Amino acid sequence: MMRIVLLLLLTTVSLVPAAAPPLRSPTGHGDRLRDSYFLQQAIQLGAEALADVRTRADWERKAPELRRQFLDMMGLWPLPPRTPLNATVVGTLDAPTFTVERLHFQSRPGLYVTGNLYVPKKRTGPCPAVLYVCGHAPVVVGGVPHGNKVAYQHHAIWFAENGYVCLVIDTLQLGELPGLHHGLYRFGMWWWPALGYTPAGVELWNAIRALDYLQSRPEVDGKRLGVTGRSGGGATSWWLGAADERVSCIIPVAGIADLRAHVSEGYPGRLADGVVAGHCDCMYLVNTYRWDYTLVMALCAPRPLMLGNTDNDDIFPVPGYRRMTDKIQRLYTLLGVPERFTILETAGPHKDLPPLRLGAFRWMNRWLRNDTSEVVDPDRPRFKPEQLRVFDRPPADSLNDIIHERFCTPARLELPTSAEVAKGWWAEKSVQLRRQLLDRCFRGWPANPPALQPRRAGELTRHGLRVRAVDFTSEQGWPLRLWLVQAEKASRPAEVLVAVCDEKEWQTWLADLGPDFADLLHEGGNPPPYPYPDWQPARLAQHRAALTAYNWAFAIVTPRGVGRTRWSELSRFDGRPVGHQIRRRFYLLGQTLEGQQIWDIRRAVQVLAAETPDVPLTLQASGISAALALYASLFEEAVTALELRDLPTSHRQGPSLLNVLKVLDLPQTVALALPRRITLRVNDKQAQAWNWPVQLQKLLGSDRLRIVP
Repeated sequence: MMRIVLLLLLTTVSLVPAAAPPLRSPTGHGDRLRDSYFLQQAIQLGAEALADVRTRADWERKAPELRRQFLDMMGLWPLPPRTPLNATVVGTLDAPTFTVERLHFQSRPGLYVTGNLYVPKKRTGPCPAVLYVCGHAPVVVGGVPHGNKVAYQHHAIWFAENGYVCLVIDTLQLGELPGLHHGLYRFGMWWWPALGYTPAGVELWNAIRALDYLQSRPEVDGKRLGVTGRSGGGATSWWLGAADERVSCIIPVAGIADLRAHVSEGYPGRLADGVVAGHCDCMYLVNTYRWDYTLVMALCAPRPLMLGNTDNDDIFPVPGYRRMTDKIQRLYTLLGVPERFTILETAGPHKDLPPLRLGAFRWMNRWLRNDTSEVVDPDRPRFKPEQLRVFDRPPADSLNDIIHERFCTPARLELPTSAEVAKGWWAEKSVQLRRQLLDRCFRGWPANPPALQPRRAGELTRHGLRVRAVDFTSEQGWPLRLWLVQAEKASRPAEVLVAVCDEKEWQTWLADLGPDFADLLHEGGNPPPYPYPDWQPARLAQHRAALTAYNWAFAIVTPRGVGRTRWSELSRFDGRPVGHQIRRRFYLLGQTLEGQQIWDIRRAVQVLAAETPDVPLTLQASGISAALALYASLFEEAVTALELRDLPTSHRQGPSLLNVLKVLDLPQTVALALPRRITLRVNDKQAQAWNWPVQLQKLLGSDRLRIVP
């Protein structure tokens, strides 16, 4: 107990933060490292896409597994059951050459899809059918949403007038029954990727079930199905083409660009940090398998595919899709059908322009009707929004507004009821969970990391303390530094207490050690904050006393984005906070910021194990940093103990790691870190949350986990 009290009073910097004046956002070192890293990662993933496909047999062998991976990244593997659609036509509109049915169906119970079905009157048999998936173009009248389908009705009218059945469906966001696309973009719901959830998966599932509905209609030739849409609907067209081979003609318009464009490129003066800042979350899969979007395009092969885009589209820039289409053209040639892939480029901004529509109509005619004649698209009357609306009021059982809570299911791990079973069960389960973490959550870690290359960056002795800095390479493009703090005359420490810092804790260390150590703490990185935090000489004296009395060493670890590598908090374009956009860029690359910070902590532990061989290492941290330290310990045997304060009780509060809630939650992670000595300092409200590892410990006959109020 005495040791714990001393640690709390003297050494754990996160527990007693020193007051510090507001800091300006540093610029330079951290921003350059981050931006260079994003670019290199995107280039690497782009280069890997289809690199191993050299023959038709290569592609035919790879395609089934790629399709499974794609569905998995959409939250749709295994595919959900095809529950009854309960399709209902609520009314019909009459036009001279076609009718419009106002209808809804449920893609799963409570998930309503509203749409309009345009059916030509003059038919000689089953017609080809087109699913039109909408972009974000809400129509609101008198405060009442009428959906995106109203804005895109002119597409459906053309198809119906030219012999197609056309179903236009609303999106989740901005539809008649509004759901949410902006969990990451606006609302900080970073548990979405932790649960493996993306609204793109909802849009894809709705589109798959829309095909089911079309095939159920007697007016439809179920073997001649096309899909098209623009912007967000362009993205959904890609998703459906990649996922469902029933689609025999695919025309996405302004719906795709490669990772390099999304995380690193944009037009000068706008979206300079990547076009991700211009897109909502429905544009992105949970990139577990680290795909460039070239592979999404490839899964449409060998079916007829037209990519439409304008040449001045600032969120789907030309280089962003051109880098991919060269590879796709080669794939179609390899498959013996080069004529089935084409690009339609026309002048203009991100807008629904006539040349794009005419090109799409021609392509659909060619492949669904064997008709290569010229097409026209005259102006015609449109229906009023009120005529196309489906519901007078939302159905009572609608889940659209909370489907993000229900679409993906977290893992549930039940403990055995007896000690006899528990030991063997946990021995097997713990190995399985670690393997799943590496496979599902941490694929973004380097497969072949560079050498650590530890280098003594400097040493200073002041105020009875000796501080030495060690530089090392965490991964390619991320040089980091850690610091070892000892009493001035100490040599080999009895134990190293490793402080894993967030920005607040780093600033506390700056205040504790004082400006005399500033050059060593910051040299080569961001400049010291201005004004420098007020020195806390009393706390420095406490540190010195503890180090001397117990022959400890403190190690200060700052993962990327903290301390010397902290990046700017404001956009270079409009001065707005950009932290969530930086995190989204990691997410697009099949990583999370926190996941890569865990890697940084692992690498720091490896450096410390080499610097102080055979010396026990205890990781200390609080809040989100405590969770990062916990995960790092799972993969580093050199860590002998953990002392964690205010550890989040669930990944719903953080940190965000891809798919982690499909594997386990933080109580199970604590159990995985046993048999290390683990001390959790929690408040009274948190204590019950840790019953799972406490009960497991009892079943295993262990006493290494302590819950301390």
